[in-house]
Amino acid sequence: MSIEKQIIEIIAEQALLETSDVKMEHTLEDLGIDSLALVECIFAIEEEFDISVPFNANDPMDSGFDISTVATIIDAVDALVAEAAEEG
Repeated sequence: MSIEKQIIEIIAEQALLETSDVKMEHTLEDLGIDSLALVECIFAIEEEFDISVPFNANDPMDSGFDISTVATIIDAVDALVAEAAEEG
């Protein structure tokens, strides 16, 4: 399964939506993801991909992990997965 599909599944699960309802241009706010669900998404992403996400729950927009849209989250996770593979 692709990173994109896995991220969309994680986000959809937290938003209580079907995966088809999650679009690349959506913000987490558009999808009804609150701060608690966002933290759950981050934990699920870390577990799913065995990576450490540089995320600061106290200041999510200034954490080094772009959560502005579904697409930017996918891009950020893709980069972290590639970085982990290089280190591994």
